[in-house]
Amino acid sequence: MTYLLLLVGFALLVKGADYFVEGASKIAQSLRVSPLLIGLTIVAFGTSAPEASVSFIAAFEGNSDVAIGNVVGSNIFNITFILGVTALVFPLLVQSETIRKEIPFALLGSVALLLLISDIQLQAMDSNLITRTEGIMLLLFFAVFLYYIFEVARKDRLNTEANPVDPANVSKLKNSLLTIGGLAGIVFGGTLVVENSIEIALSLGMSETLVGLTIVAVGTSLPELVTSVTAALKKQVDIALGNIIGSNIFNIFFILGTSATISPLTVDSKIFSDVWLMIGVTVLLMILARTKYKISRIEGSVLAVIYIVYVVYIILRN
Repeated sequence: MTYLLLLVGFALLVKGADYFVEGASKIAQSLRVSPLLIGLTIVAFGTSAPEASVSFIAAFEGNSDVAIGNVVGSNIFNITFILGVTALVFPLLVQSETIRKEIPFALLGSVALLLLISDIQLQAMDSNLITRTEGIMLLLFFAVFLYYIFEVARKDRLNTEANPVDPANVSKLKNSLLTIGGLAGIVFGGTLVVENSIEIALSLGMSETLVGLTIVAVGTSLPELVTSVTAALKKQVDIALGNIIGSNIFNIFFILGTSATISPLTVDSKIFSDVWLMIGVTVLLMILARTKYKISRIEGSVLAVIYIVYVVYIILRN
């Protein structure tokens, strides 16, 4: 039964992503905003719902390792494997605004997290902790990001007013239903995959720490993976890239911020190497994007290989 539910979950993920991308891209057209903006907001926040639910529940239950490990592991998976596989499907063109603003904002989140968890090193404390105050600070950063997004949306609408969309070609109700239904399929399918994968992994003797860093992190990122690959297949590369970058920003500032506000998070010393890797791959993404304003198939394969090497490392470490 567990294996059957796992297959049902994967099926819901794939079909849900198909409807979700189709609906979201047409909503962007009808609202006269860029697909990248939709990717950074509706798509990114929607596909991050599994990470949010897992981390919030973990925070309520006092399981800090899962709450933090889920976010860090998901962000590494997003930038390396998801971005890599998406670029292999269809090379990703990167807009200059993304390089100058959105990717640096994701990097800011990674560096901010490193500083927040370094209490022993920076303040000579007895333990590393993300406090409620620090959680609220992360949420304030998220509010700044939302303000930036609203300003970009306003400019997009002003720039496209000269070329209005023919309302006859856009059914808002149909596209809203496609988007909501697709998102429901993604979230429910992702939940089935995560729960049943954990059950199978624990029955095979894997530790909870290892399960959290691998299966939970990858499982909660499956919506991003399926959505980005589907968007690439439909040649909606802005949605694919916006989804990945937006998810990473959402994961750190909103999910970790809210989790720490719910309950202060104790930090395991093992997570530092993972946070450093998260910073490193974000910097690498910025360098690759700046080189040719494009993530090629070769660069995508390199990113995917980095994740495979990382998985081998954390398995050996744990």
